Amino acid sequence: MSNINLKITGMTCEHCVRAVTKALEGVPGVEKADVTLTPGEAVVHGQASTAALIAAVKEEGYEAEGRG
Repeated sequence: MSNINLKITGMTCEHCVRAVTKALEGVPGVEKADVTLTPGEAVVHGQASTAALIAAVKEEGYEAEGRG
């Protein structure tokens, strides 16, 4: 299992955090997603592609980018 770090922008409340978490955990290969409002990051545990994770976040109305 690997970890993928994402920078998430556009989240303003805990509802946003839950929506992003649900979207990320719905991507095949994701075992768990830890999303924080401040500083707007997600650590995704599993074997999903970064592109698929970013697409899932964008589909929810937020922006995401991979972090090295």
